[in-house]
Order: sequence, then C-alpha cells, then structure tokens
Amino acid sequence: MGKGKNYLLYPISRIFGLITGFRNFLYDRGVLSSREFDVPVICTGNITVGGTGKTPHTEYLVSLLRKNFKVAVLSRGYKRRSSGFQVVTPDTMVAIAGDEPLQMARKFPDVVVAVDRNRVSGVEKIMNKYPGTEVIILDDGFQHRRIKPGFSILISDFGRLMTRDQLMPLGNLRESLSNIIRADLIIISKSPENLLPLHKEQISREIRSSARQRVFFTSFVYKDPVPLFEGSPAIRLSDLTDTGILLVTGIANPAPLIDFLKDRTGGLKHLRFPDHQNYSARDIEKIIAARDEMHYVKKIILTTEKDAVRLMEFANIAPPVRSSMYYLPVEVCLEDSDRVEFENIITEYAGANKRNS
Repeated sequence: MGKGKNYLLYPISRIFGLITGFRNFLYDRGVLSSREFDVPVICTGNITVGGTGKTPHTEYLVSLLRKNFKVAVLSRGYKRRSSGFQVVTPDTMVAIAGDEPLQMARKFPDVVVAVDRNRVSGVEKIMNKYPGTEVIILDDGFQHRRIKPGFSILISDFGRLMTRDQLMPLGNLRESLSNIIRADLIIISKSPENLLPLHKEQISREIRSSARQRVFFTSFVYKDPVPLFEGSPAIRLSDLTDTGILLVTGIANPAPLIDFLKDRTGGLKHLRFPDHQNYSARDIEKIIAARDEMHYVKKIILTTEKDAVRLMEFANIAPPVRSSMYYLPVEVCLEDSDRVEFENIITEYAGANKRNS
C-alpha cells in the first residue's frame, strides 16, 4: 500500500518540482526581481516542511546580535488571524501575532518583532517605524525570493537530512536540493552531542553544494520547566524522575523531546496535536481528561514553549490544573570551538554591512 501510494504521488511531486524550479529560474535570471536593502538582512529557513528548529536558532541569533546591534525580527506569523503588518509586543494576542513571533516578543521585549506576509513591505515598514534598526532577521524566509538577503542560513534536521528526502507531496522538500547553493551557511540541527568528527565530515560533504559553505552542527539543551501561570511551585528537570508527565505538543516533530523525557520521568503520556494547533475549549477538556486518567502521586502537564503561548490565554482553567502546567524551554548549543567561529561569522557580517559603517 505504501509503495502504491508513493508511486501515485511521484508524478505530482515531479510537477511540483517543475513549478518551483521554474520560479527559482526566473529569480536567478532576473526575470523576477529580488529587493536588496541597505541594512543587513539575515535569513533563516529550510527547504523541508517544518520541524527543523528554526525558532530556537532565530532566538540564538537574536541573543547574539542584540548585545551590539539594534535588532528586528520579521516573520510571516504563520496561522495568525490578522493581516498586513503588525508589531508584536509581549501583550499581543496570539491570534494577532502567531505563536512563534509572540514567543520571541516575550523572550526579548527590547527587540522589535513584527509580522507581515509581504516581507518586502515588512522590512520597509520596520525601517520607517524604527529607523535605528541595524540588522533584520528574516525568520523562515528562504523561499521568499522577493527579498535578496545579505546572508542566508539553511537549517536541516539531523534525523531527517534534506539530502535524503523527496519533493512534496512524495516527501517533505519545498524545493529541489539544487537550491542549497543559495545558503551561505548550513546548520544541522538536533545533532547528537559528541558527534564524531568523521561523521560530521561525511555529512558536511553530503549536504553542502559549494566549498564556500560552512556546515555547523547544533544540538538542543532543555532547561528546567517553567510554570505557565503564576503561583505554581518551581521544579527542576531532576525533579521529574518520580513525576508522571502528560506531554502536550502541537509541533511538527516531537520525537526529540519524547526521547529526552522518556528516561527522565516517572511515567510519560503524550497527547499530540497538529503543528501550530489553535487550541480550543474542547482541546483543554481533552487535556484535563488525559491528566485525570494518569494515576501518579505527582503529575504535571508539560508542553513546549510554542504551545505555551497559546495555552496561556485560557485563563479559566481550574486552579488545580493550572498549577500543574509547565513548559520546557529549549536552547541551541554548539561545541565551544564551533560556537566561536559561528558567532564571529554572524557578527562580522552584521558589522561589516551595517548602514553608514
């Protein structure tokens, strides 16, 4: 059945490849124009559908650059219910901002975060409204060819390398692998810690299109759980060994998180929702029912940071349940030598291309 399904999808995948390939050809030849700006624009993105860890990497860039530059982040604001250009603040509703931009606005309240489906218009509005902006991070903008970024970062999941995938709908590729050449730097995310140098070199040779492209390997580091609501007791990761956990996710690829938790808890139950789930009152009832079915002396509801910004808007959750709800922050980690090189590449680009430099 699986092979038959793939066989039927193959011609559709070929047609999809021809369409996206022709579009890229028109941009590469200048038939369709790409706009450049006199402010450094760093693009993060992927050529696969979801789950590569773009948001934690964008947050890493923000943390790095905000030390020396006035930074703005521009996102599409996927699945938001608003339209046009919107500036996102910590008090913005998720329906207006989208979950990931709101997550960044709350984490970095001193950084400009905006959403606009039209990225060219979005950059123009940021520069008009915040003329002191010194660098713009274009979140998930690799396929947005109407802007020509000064520096492009392409991210691929270690567990499902883009070079071992197929074009949609047969696989998860948004465009053909030949477009890896547009990236200035490639990140292999969610990599195992202490990956052998030989393995890194093999993957680097497989994935890069040009010798000029530097390949970096990053891993995720999960931090101590954070309460969704005020008044909940503080807990640490080490406290989970005797705790039953109801894991609630609305992300594309929860497997790395499940792998991390499964040997660190007193018991794990997973309630999975679609990526960017717009949680409803019925979903909350389902979560509470799943929690009530768990027979542990100690139990909590644990979710991701992205899901947390949506779940926090349900202010009428009963106190016993509210006090048991936490999210698990995640940070990007590079080995020390790679971290220094990576950060130098990014800061040198931003400094060398800063307006009036």
